[in-house]
Amino acid sequence: MSEEFRRLLSLPGVGEATAERLREAGYETVESVAVASVDEICEAVEIGKMQARRIIEAARKAAEIEDFVTADKVLEKRKNVGWITTGSSQLDSLFGGGVQTQAVTEVFGEFGSGKTQLAHQLSVNVQLPEEEGGLNGKAIFVDTENTFRPRRIISMAKARGLDPSEALRNIFVARARTTDRQLLIAEKAQEVVEKENVRLLVFDTLTSLFRAEFIGRETLAARQQKLARHLLTLHRIADLYNVAVFVTNQVQARPDLFFGDATRPIGGHVLGHSATTRIYFRKSRGNKRIARVVDSPELPEGESVFVITEEGIRD
Repeated sequence: MSEEFRRLLSLPGVGEATAERLREAGYETVESVAVASVDEICEAVEIGKMQARRIIEAARKAAEIEDFVTADKVLEKRKNVGWITTGSSQLDSLFGGGVQTQAVTEVFGEFGSGKTQLAHQLSVNVQLPEEEGGLNGKAIFVDTENTFRPRRIISMAKARGLDPSEALRNIFVARARTTDRQLLIAEKAQEVVEKENVRLLVFDTLTSLFRAEFIGRETLAARQQKLARHLLTLHRIADLYNVAVFVTNQVQARPDLFFGDATRPIGGHVLGHSATTRIYFRKSRGNKRIARVVDSPELPEGESVFVITEEGIRD
């Protein structure tokens, strides 16, 4: 049972059946109930207006929404932000110190560009002490394309001086085979974050199942709505629990573009506007890769070069 479902159950007049109906109708959080109209709740759970009004009023009290906070309080919260080293000092510099908590960082690129390699590397590096670029924490790795490889974790852990067996035990792996399963795993991940010292949540790849299940322009609206709801959950986890959320993304070709790079990331504007920081990876010669900042609220545009070795991501 997720924390949000427990919060719904805590509302006066909301039992398990009512909470389940609310969730099925799209009211998955106390906040979503708080901003709903009486008629909407009546229709969603088939109850009278009086009971619906009581539920909404209780939700508004439980939400405890602060309309405004002063900027100094925002700054104080930002002081808790942590960074996870990528293994490359040049790549860390491009990321502003590494992959940060309280944010959703997206890396997109073609196959073989190093996205999954970095996902594995971060799952190891988050376990390092802070003075070595880690957060003394654990990781959750959500695998949607059968890309997680324990042996890669072992080689990377050895290179960083970590016990390989301990490193594996500090990574919780979940395999998602459908978009519904992926969304449920995200909700379940919140429970694991609460119980364990999880400081990194990885989705590799975020969009692959959405791309496979929703085919054709007529399904685009439904896909984007579902993806938007998924991203809201990831942002909530990042913000509430000071977790770094790292997602990889696929690209598609643009045959209408004759000059420049003819690739663009999957997910459209929903993902483009939601990701805190977007980084584009592309192949170079040999084992070299090039990373470029595409969008960020605080990072300047720039590029860096890194390599993928047997030991992991390096300069």
